[in-house]
This record gives sequence, structure tokens and C-alpha cells, in this order.
Amino acid sequence: MINSAIIVAGGKGERMNANIPKQFLELHGKPILMHTLEVFHRFDATMQVILVLPATQIDFWRELCKKHAFTLSHQIISGGQTRFHSVKNGLEAVKNSGLIAIHDGVRPLVSNETIGRCFLEAQKYGAVIPVIDLVDSIREITASGSASVDRNAYKLVQTPQVFDSELLIKAYKQDFSSLFTDDASVVEAFGTEIHLVEGNRENIKITTEIDLKMAEMMVHS
Repeated sequence: MINSAIIVAGGKGERMNANIPKQFLELHGKPILMHTLEVFHRFDATMQVILVLPATQIDFWRELCKKHAFTLSHQIISGGQTRFHSVKNGLEAVKNSGLIAIHDGVRPLVSNETIGRCFLEAQKYGAVIPVIDLVDSIREITASGSASVDRNAYKLVQTPQVFDSELLIKAYKQDFSSLFTDDASVVEAFGTEIHLVEGNRENIKITTEIDLKMAEMMVHS
């Protein structure tokens, strides 16, 4: 059984005040996206790695690979109009039955342990996502203002989200819904319960300049 990882990177970098998409910004001397691909290669060098990019960014990515002598094996697929459609395009390139991980291209600091927990539990449950506890207080917006809620009743969701390949492919045959905010929501709408495992707090999604500075500090630590 050969597992697969679909890395989705469709950012534009608008919140970074950058002139290139955020996944191509450098972290510790090379594009964020290269770090992300390397994490999965280190976890399992036999894994099929599928990178989903907007069609307009593919040539630029190939030039970056040449510039940085990045030769890690991966397949490049054109993305779709939404994340849902991009993942769906990536699924069409999966060659083997097994487990499929879907991961954000701008989460380069996911730990080997988090990936391992997701794959291990997905063998048993078929649908697994990593989560972490909230540390801040949270409030619910109501018609009359806002109300305090119990933060222990909520979790922050990360990636990779790992699923049985047959289940995931079937779930993505559903019609698109604006309620699909991640892969777990797609699979859950298909009628499958989602199993939670512990993520790692360093596994941040780099979307702002502050996130990038934090990631630099964690890489150097």
C-alpha cells in the first residue's frame, strides 16, 4: 500500500504585502512550499506527493525549483476555482489505494509526530484530523451582541487531514457547498464521523508577515 499526500497551495500573498504568492516567500533561505514538501518526503520517501497550484503559478514554481536545485519528486496539478475543486483535481492524480493526506502548502512546520499520528489513526478510523486546544477566551456573536462560550468545547483544526482513499474520492463526488471549509467538512457531509488526534502548536498556517517571522524563529530555534 502506497500512501499519497496532496499539498494545496493557492495563496496570493495579499495579507503579506508581497508581490509573490505567500507559498513562494522564503523561509530560512528557500520557499515555504519546499519546506512543506520536504516534511512529507522525510516522513515517507515512498509517498506519492501531488502539488496543486493555480495554473498561472506553475511556471514560476518550476523556475524556483531550478534556482534552488530542488529535485524532490512530486507531481504538479492545476488547481480549481476553490479549494474544494483544487483538492478534487489532485485526487484525480492519485495512483494507488491507501491513505491520502491533504495538507496546506503554507504549513511547513507540521511535525513528523503529527503526521504519524494522523496516518496511524486513519488506518483504524478512515477519517482523521489534527487539532489543538484553544488558549484564548472566545465569544459568540449573537443578535443582541456577544456571549462568552466554553473554549473547552472547541478545537483549532490543522492539517494534514488524512483519509481512506476510497472514502475521500467518493466524498469529493458530492456537489460543492460553501459550507465545505476543509476536507473534513466534505467527508462529514458524506456521512462519516471525523476522528481527532493531537496536532502540534508550531504547525501554523503562514498567512501574514507576523506568521512568517514566527516561523523563522521556530526554524532557527
